[in-house]
Amino acid sequence: MPRLRWIMVILCFAATTINYIDRATVSVAAPFIARDLHLGPAVLGVVLSGFFWTYAFMQVPAGLVVDRLGPRLTYTVAVLWWSFFTAITSIVNSAALLFGCRFALGIGEAGSYPCNTKVAAQWFPTRERGLASGIFDSGSRAGSALSMPLIALLISFTGWRLAFVVTGLVGVVWVAAWLLLYRDPDRHSGVTPAELAALRAAQPAVQTSGAGAKGTVPFRALFRYRTVWGMMIGFFCLNFVFYFYTTWFPTYLVQARNFSLHQLGVLGMLPGLAAVPSAWIGGWTSDRLYRAGWSLTAARKTCLVGGMLLSSIITLSAFTRSDALCLTFFTTAYAGIAFAGANIWSLPADVAPSAAHVASLSGIQNGAANLSGILTATMTGVILKLTGGSFIAPLCVTGGFCVLGALTYLFVVGPIAPLPPLAPRNPRNPMTDRALPEPTRA
Repeated sequence: MPRLRWIMVILCFAATTINYIDRATVSVAAPFIARDLHLGPAVLGVVLSGFFWTYAFMQVPAGLVVDRLGPRLTYTVAVLWWSFFTAITSIVNSAALLFGCRFALGIGEAGSYPCNTKVAAQWFPTRERGLASGIFDSGSRAGSALSMPLIALLISFTGWRLAFVVTGLVGVVWVAAWLLLYRDPDRHSGVTPAELAALRAAQPAVQTSGAGAKGTVPFRALFRYRTVWGMMIGFFCLNFVFYFYTTWFPTYLVQARNFSLHQLGVLGMLPGLAAVPSAWIGGWTSDRLYRAGWSLTAARKTCLVGGMLLSSIITLSAFTRSDALCLTFFTTAYAGIAFAGANIWSLPADVAPSAAHVASLSGIQNGAANLSGILTATMTGVILKLTGGSFIAPLCVTGGFCVLGALTYLFVVGPIAPLPPLAPRNPRNPMTDRALPEPTRA
């Protein structure tokens, strides 16, 4: 296999890290922004949700663009876009402008994960795809963890506005490295014909790419598969947990646990730090099980279900007075969703009927998943207002979604294999104008 594949996935890891630093900056700064702009918890919840509206609904268009134009161009435009709107967040002076910047930020960041999955599908064989997905997905945890001390440090010295300028500039540096280093395998001068042939032989979805393969399953027909709906629902449940961490966790530590800014920067990063190796281990474990003779279905689902069930421990943090035990529960829960997340991002390439569907499937599942960001951010703000600032109900609901996600991956998602072509829908009976019964599909 081309050794360059590791450089490509590390570039994706770096972009994902920057992505999550940029989006988490407002979460870390939220208590200070709310104070300066006089925002109540309900208004702050709406502002935090602004990002997710565009991020969720732009996932499918972004996936289609990546499948058509490729990750090199798409990622370049996406990172430049979100870096610009991160930087200009520093000049907002009202809730409306802050919401607008978050709204625009979501448009650019929507291209990140479709590009990541496309890169992994093109550069990695099936037996290594779990680890590759774990590496780039761990960037989300690294970004969330690094944002705690980094943004807290910037705020303590210069105020919250400069934090957005610094994080915005980092993305521009990444674009320069990406344009210098990245090419698709079949266009990269560092990949030999023998390496390319070996790589393609180990990629079932890529082998079936082309106009004929793409035509067997049109994009809209992807929604007729039970597995695709299971991917959407299961990832929605996982992201409900993840977005509680990235939106309300800093506020929870400050308001419910009385953490100082210093404690927030140091202790608040523990869950994110634990999640980075957990994501790598989750991907490696499923790959190892697959190479040991397990079916791909058993290998992926074991890690998906196990990680989701472990993350349900987050509920216990609502019922302990010990800050140390609370952080232990949060850290364990966050590591659990990272362990599962590596396998979630393997699924689009694992089940795609052809290479022309990988980024599209990634966009579909991620679009559905990020609707949870809207629900998490807004619902938590409303519940806090109704309960006088109690986080017990939000944490119980979050744990419940962990269990629901585990059941979805176990029973709704079907075999982890390329989706077969669907039988055409039956025409309507001209005598009764009713649809004829469809044949049974696998």
